[in-house]
Amino acid sequence: MKGSKILVLAVIAVLTLSLTGCFTLDAPVNATSNPVGSKVGESSGSLILMIGDVDASIREAASNAGISEISTVDFEVQNILNVYQKFTTTVTGE
Repeated sequence: MKGSKILVLAVIAVLTLSLTGCFTLDAPVNATSNPVGSKVGESSGSLILMIGDVDASIREAASNAGISEISTVDFEVQNILNVYQKFTTTVTGE
């Protein structure tokens, strides 16, 4: 009896985690009239169980590559079972 309760709980846990799913979202956020430059900057951060330090800002990405005139901005989110999330911002420009 006790073993069957543990099995039922394990099945429920697996189904719950599988319903939350994994995904990667990659989306353009912004584009300006500036020509696409040769510099590419990236900033990222991650969370584990919603705890962490994330600075995936456009400003940080531009600063990392020494970009003063931004051309495009892309944003990517990776999620694994709502346990691990990674946020990445990519900026191009001069």
